[in-house]
Amino acid sequence: MTNIQSDLFSMQDKKYGEFSAKLMPNIQSENVIGVRTPMLRKYACDLPKDIADEFINILPHQYFEENQLHAFIISNIKDFDECIANVDKFLPFVNNWATCDQLLPKVFAKNTDKLLPYIKRWLQSKHTFTVRFAIGQLMKFYLGDKFDRKYAEMVAKVKSKEYYINMMRAWYFATALSKNYEDILPYIQNKKLDDWTHNKSIQKAIESFRITNDKKTTLRTLKI
Repeated sequence: MTNIQSDLFSMQDKKYGEFSAKLMPNIQSENVIGVRTPMLRKYACDLPKDIADEFINILPHQYFEENQLHAFIISNIKDFDECIANVDKFLPFVNNWATCDQLLPKVFAKNTDKLLPYIKRWLQSKHTFTVRFAIGQLMKFYLGDKFDRKYAEMVAKVKSKEYYINMMRAWYFATALSKNYEDILPYIQNKKLDDWTHNKSIQKAIESFRITNDKKTTLRTLKI
């Protein structure tokens, strides 16, 4: 057992681990230690840089929490080029939705122009969580004032039978409806998505407090 693994087990909450494992059916329960996210985030911040750097250069990891820790360390890297290199290295080893969605590099926010070519490449990946991550970045950084229909087209053109990809596609379009309604509504009206993603996008949009009741009424009429 490594020193980091030993530290993680010292923070173990077995009941929380059992709960977490149920949310990730593709992860073996014995690979979930049970460490709460706030503790992991703090641990990531407190790790000396040399130890953190050594840790993120060793892949793959055995435990879910190690992947979470890896994601939190990368998310705190301040240099864009260093961060993107580590994201590229880590993505093929991401094996669950939680780690994928909690990989949130802060430096990306100020480098959206430089980020876009990487997103386009990630969207072409055959790895489920790499594609999911790419869609998540489009949702996080390219809606609202930064929206362009070409970004929505990129998500609409993703064709997959993978649940975790299509759920993120639905999340993207539901969020886009809340921020760029007039631009996104035609994607729903013209049925540009597969039936499952279409209906899930509407469902999630209707559940959103950021969409008016009038718009929700319209969306309900567009279910397939």
